[in-house]
Amino acid sequence: MNTDRRTRLGDAAMEVLAEHGGRGLTHRAVDAVADVPPGTAKNYFPSRDALLRAAAEHCVRRYRAITEELAARGPAPGSRRALVAQLTGLLADVAGPGRARLLACLELQAEAARRPALSDILDPIAASDFPGMELAQRAAGLPLTPAASRTVTLALHGAITHLLAGGPATLAAAGLDDLDRFVRELLDVVCPE
Repeated sequence: MNTDRRTRLGDAAMEVLAEHGGRGLTHRAVDAVADVPPGTAKNYFPSRDALLRAAAEHCVRRYRAITEELAARGPAPGSRRALVAQLTGLLADVAGPGRARLLACLELQAEAARRPALSDILDPIAASDFPGMELAQRAAGLPLTPAASRTVTLALHGAITHLLAGGPATLAAAGLDDLDRFVRELLDVVCPE
C-alpha cells in the first residue's frame, strides 16, 4: 500500500481526534480531512479499531520525532541550562505545534481504558519518558534519585492537560504562564543545586 497516503491518513486521524474527540473519529471524517476519495480510509484501516490503532501509531511516531528534534537543536547536553531548554521546548510544543498530537493522545488514552490493544501501543511512550528523563537529568549533572526523577517526569506529564486547556487563571496558578521559569523552579525544588 501507498506509504505516503497511509501517513496522510494517520495525520488526518490524529487531526479528527484532536478536533472532534473519539466519537468523531470515523472513516468518513478521516477521508474528508485527508482530502481523499470516500472509502480510502476504510481500505487502509477496515475497522474503527484499526483506525484508532493507526492514529495511536502515528502519535507515537510524531512524539519520537519531536523529542529527537528538540534534543538535536537544544544547547549541548551536559548542563542544567541545556536540560531547562529541552524541557521548556517540550512544554512549548504541547501548547503550540504539538497541540493536536497531544489532544489526540489524550483521546487515545481514554479509548485505551476500554481497548487494551491501544494501551499496548501508547504505554511505551509514557514508560520510556521515565528512564529517558532520568538519563537527561543525570547527563545535566543534577543530584538525582530515582524518586526525584519520577517527580520531575510526573510534573511535566501533569502540566500537559493544563497547557492544552489553556485557562489563563490555571496556567498562572500552576506557574505555567512562564514555561522557562516553571521548569527552572521544578528542577530547583526537586534537585536543588
